[in-house]
Amino acid sequence: MFRILQRLQIIRTNRKMVKLTECPRDAMQGIKQFIPTDKKIQYINKLLKVGYYALDFGSFVSPDIIPQMADTAKVLNGLELNADSAKLISIIANERGANDAVQFDEITYLGFPFSVSETFQQRNANSSVEESLSRVEKIKSIADSRNKEIILYVSMGFGNPYGDPYSPEIVAEWVEKLSQLGIKIFMLSDTIGVAEPENISYLFSTLIPANKHLEFGAHFHTAPHNWKMKLDAAYDNGCMRFDAALKGYGGCPMAKDDLIGNMPTENLLNYFKPEDFGPKFSLPAFEEALREAIHVFPAH
Repeated sequence: MFRILQRLQIIRTNRKMVKLTECPRDAMQGIKQFIPTDKKIQYINKLLKVGYYALDFGSFVSPDIIPQMADTAKVLNGLELNADSAKLISIIANERGANDAVQFDEITYLGFPFSVSETFQQRNANSSVEESLSRVEKIKSIADSRNKEIILYVSMGFGNPYGDPYSPEIVAEWVEKLSQLGIKIFMLSDTIGVAEPENISYLFSTLIPANKHLEFGAHFHTAPHNWKMKLDAAYDNGCMRFDAALKGYGGCPMAKDDLIGNMPTENLLNYFKPEDFGPKFSLPAFEEALREAIHVFPAH
């Protein structure tokens, strides 16, 4: 019996942690009615008690484009952070946003959405794909100057509705180009919820073994009927980093008129186990945040 218990302890000790990022920014950004700043602060502070790996909490982008995020700096100043808090991610779309974000020591990651769809990159960032490559290089320099890391979101990473050329090989080519700039974290993003298990499996099973110096994750937008098959395809092929939002709120407002929701965080908790997210993960705190979400997103 002792040997069996010892073996189980070794398995638990060696088990690799799933890096779970909660995305209140993605959940909120498409809502037209402004959510009061104090309500955002209260909600994100509850999320901070859960024990997530990271929080995609806000963005430094033009308030004319995403007015919901105009108070990101105020929200940040109201957060109750400590040494054990989740790492904070701020989304930026250009050098101006990067310069704003790096002023805050509390932010660990700058997230940049880089689309392999020419149409969507123009729509989302007002630049061509090639221009965005140059933009990433400048943002990387800004981030390095303040010891920030870049998370590169490969948007439209599983296909697009615009007729732009797409294949998994195109995604792999862009990952190679961007990694040469020193980018080390890539989130493959199912921006409009069209990812099929075959593409997911192929990309992760190809990219992860071939790029052991890089980290790959999944940012899925899903429907109730296909969330599990997407998780299966990613996790079975080595993906250990996932983005999600409580109750599946949100989606990308630049993608199309009807938002395709984020991967619900509670689905990930059903798929994995709370202990898979690390020793700091608190199920009671998660349940408290889930109850709070209902008040933050009452009509969604």
